[in-house]
Amino acid sequence: MTYTSTTMNPVTADRRHFEDLVVGETINLGSTLVTRQMILAFAREFDPLPFHLDEAAAKRSLLGGLASSGWQTAALTLRLLGDAFLSKIASAGGLGFSDLKWKRPVMKGDTIRATATLAELRRSRHHPQWGIVSIDLDVKNQKGQPVMSMRLANLVEARDPEAGMQAPSEQPGDAEPAGQP
Repeated sequence: MTYTSTTMNPVTADRRHFEDLVVGETINLGSTLVTRQMILAFAREFDPLPFHLDEAAAKRSLLGGLASSGWQTAALTLRLLGDAFLSKIASAGGLGFSDLKWKRPVMKGDTIRATATLAELRRSRHHPQWGIVSIDLDVKNQKGQPVMSMRLANLVEARDPEAGMQAPSEQPGDAEPAGQP
């Protein structure tokens, strides 16, 4: 079902919509402590490399100690993003990510803090009920050192789909392949 300005999606009616978002807005996502137990549990299930599973092997590795998987750091960041931002907007889900960089290992006992900056907003040309927000994520440890960054694209419901119905010449740079959002 397509919702219009007169029939709002009841699940997202009280959330921020595409029209409410502003390029440059920065959201503090909070922080989380990365414990030895968290690192071991994640590594056993998803990334069973010695420097994620064995403290002695980790000390001898390039990392110099027990370190979180980069994918664990990304998952923890996604949780922070979901709690602090995505759960407050009319998000329909992620479209992908780019420019993922693991800049420094996250060691046991580190606290990671994250911010999200709204980097780009555009209305889908073919589906004007949706907007696409590009979010730059910046993650640092308790010392303020960068540990990870990436750009995410997220699909966000528009409050007024008709407002996005402009002639193609009025939407520079919106060159989506047919069938894409």
